[in-house]
Amino acid sequence: MSTILFSEIVFGPIHSRRMGSSLGINLLPFDGKLCNFDCIYCECGFNENFRTRTKLPTRQNVKDALDDKLFKLKEEGAKLDVITFAGNGEPTMHPEFAGVIDDTIELRDKYCPDAKISVLTNGISVGKQSVFEALQKIESPVLKLDSAFDETVHLIDRPNSPTYTVANQVKLYQRFEGNFILQTMFLKGSFEGKTIDNTTEREVSAWLEIVKQLNPREVMIYTIDRETPAKELEKVSLDVLNKIADEVKQLGVITNVAG
Repeated sequence: MSTILFSEIVFGPIHSRRMGSSLGINLLPFDGKLCNFDCIYCECGFNENFRTRTKLPTRQNVKDALDDKLFKLKEEGAKLDVITFAGNGEPTMHPEFAGVIDDTIELRDKYCPDAKISVLTNGISVGKQSVFEALQKIESPVLKLDSAFDETVHLIDRPNSPTYTVANQVKLYQRFEGNFILQTMFLKGSFEGKTIDNTTEREVSAWLEIVKQLNPREVMIYTIDRETPAKELEKVSLDVLNKIADEVKQLGVITNVAG
């Protein structure tokens, strides 16, 4: 099984399909994965295969590592489009997430004021007030929603909360009043004997209704780019992604496609 685990707090910059030159921040352990989803397409692998034995970096650890990296990049004259919180799982699970965001804003303003700050999150923790407020401070809170149907989300994303529902997640996202980016992974295939396809007319129509309801400022739609832990998954064609994007654009929402 080929997986990608980040062994540093700050990594890159790398070229992101969706964001340009991106400096990554991993708030999670280096030797494994920590996430409240267990997505079958996750490049970090399944949770059970990569249990961690190390502690999370502290807020000061993160600030020191980012300060050092941004200083070096400024000295080199490197262009940076975005600072992205991603890494080995769900970044908002870090207990000092809100403080880390404050530190990142401070350092960004000091070294690269034109760069945006982005957080890629599955959205489970946005009901926590400190997380919600922190995400409102940054330019690009990117919130996941891979289907309008609970059964599909539980098949693709496998949230560890038995009470997770799409309806509850939509209510949490409505608190942003459209000031966020909605991100959806489209894929096909099978897993544990069950067929997966969130590109069907039923799936897309229901998902579009949620997009209309939430009215995010942007929608990111993408498909598999790297090897996945579930082996019977397939990329969705760029043609299909573009057709879905056209329907989103008809709602007046900016759409970013990564095939």
